[in-house]
Amino acid sequence: MILFDTEPARYRHWRMEFDGPVARLILDVAEDGGFAPGYALKLNSYDLGVDIELNDALNRIRFEHPEVGAVVIASGKERVFSSGANIYMLGQSTHGAKVNFCKFTNETRNGMEDSSHDGSLKFVAAVNGACAGGGYELALACDEIVMVDDRSSTVSLPEVPLLGVLPGTGGLTRLIDKRKVRRDLADVFCTTSEGVRADRAKAWNLVDWVAPPARFAATVTERAAALAGASGRQQAGPGVALPPLERRIDDAGYHYRHVEVVFDREAGTATLTVTGPGGAPGSQGAILALGAAWWPLAMARELDDAILMLRANEPTLGTILMHTRGNPEAVLASDLAMLECRDNWFVRETVAFLRRTLARLDTSSRSLFAIADRGSCFAGTLAELLLAADRAYMLAAEAGGGNEAPPRILLSTVNFGIFPMPGGISRLKARFCGEEAALNAVRAKAGHALDASEALELGLVTFAPDELDWDEELRLAVEERASLSPDALSGLEANLRFTGPENLATRVFGRLSAWQNWIFNRPNAVGPNGALKLFGTGTRPRFDRERI
Repeated sequence: MILFDTEPARYRHWRMEFDGPVARLILDVAEDGGFAPGYALKLNSYDLGVDIELNDALNRIRFEHPEVGAVVIASGKERVFSSGANIYMLGQSTHGAKVNFCKFTNETRNGMEDSSHDGSLKFVAAVNGACAGGGYELALACDEIVMVDDRSSTVSLPEVPLLGVLPGTGGLTRLIDKRKVRRDLADVFCTTSEGVRADRAKAWNLVDWVAPPARFAATVTERAAALAGASGRQQAGPGVALPPLERRIDDAGYHYRHVEVVFDREAGTATLTVTGPGGAPGSQGAILALGAAWWPLAMARELDDAILMLRANEPTLGTILMHTRGNPEAVLASDLAMLECRDNWFVRETVAFLRRTLARLDTSSRSLFAIADRGSCFAGTLAELLLAADRAYMLAAEAGGGNEAPPRILLSTVNFGIFPMPGGISRLKARFCGEEAALNAVRAKAGHALDASEALELGLVTFAPDELDWDEELRLAVEERASLSPDALSGLEANLRFTGPENLATRVFGRLSAWQNWIFNRPNAVGPNGALKLFGTGTRPRFDRERI
């Protein structure tokens, strides 16, 4: 089983160092520390285990070190920054493992950019030597790249000429969308396996700064200090420790304090239930006193872990049935406290963590059905789960028909842009394809408890069966979904979820991921004579030359 939680005492590949407003994350990969047997992690190459540590380290800097405004990504090895994803690991991985590895790696890098855009952490890549493939893609996720000019170090994206695949974690997109590298120069760069040295890299805008070896460390320090001063994050006082998750795993599912996942392998479903807070702290001091136990952060950490666990370990559970439980008023009170205290660094980081967790749900290749039944709590922050769903079913029921209250939907300010999707717009705006009239009608009902007929009229739910038809309609919907091609559903959902303008994130998860997913299945890459399979053997790949 693949687990995504770790802690610094268990790191094998990263070191953290702190110097006032600047943190250093030093990549020093243990060659014998592969996540699976069968390959050595030479030349600071990485696999899923390396990225799990990076994701954890970033979150610890965000929450445990509020004094930090900039992070330097550096190498602990001489004359090599990183050679990227380990090719032998990719060559022996299943198709699904390759795709999920690239997706998680993408999300970690997008999270770095999200932190920078949010005015939080800034990032500097200190490229001290050879920097290839995913290593350069990690550098591209940083705000600035400083490269040593020693006449031998290069940056490169050699996947096309050497492996017959694409740079899998956003390299192509970041070259042209983020760094504005001219298309013809990017074409040359991405088809040149030997890479580009510092002088040309600077001229082509592949890096921001170059420095001779004697000035390299000082230049990195100068740029990190400048970015830290511009981050607007540095705060005095202690951070908030992130304790280990309280999680129990058994044959039935995953069990946390606020999140429950129950498997139905015969039906191919996972029922995910998120429980709201018991109450809401009324002040910034009370929120800080709770720390990692504060419900928005505690719930988000559990939900994030559950999404990753389902992706990696339960690929045949194709439909997630999303339920909520709790007191809607308590969720709205929690939202209000979160909004009123957003000037506090901890609250801002919690909002950002929630934003990234919900975005991870958006980019998961699972059918998402929201189920608003008796006792449900789709209010405020938890209403984002309903808005993220591919379909939403709401029971049309009256009070007195059962021990639990009939379902109601309550929207709050947080549903109108606090947690944007990867495309940069709210789930409500995406739901209504940007139509302002529909969005304004919903906005006018914010704070009102909407019953099934009102929610249906406003377009917040897909179907609202009565109690007589409820069980049968749900059963038929789930069975029908399970009968469809999972490949076609993944493509369908990814196309329908993201309306409105494109941005770097949607292109990475849409255009890049779709192409890489297809290329990872093609014989030219992974067949017996494919480039990825034959890498390092000395045998040239044999390509089917037909363009498709």
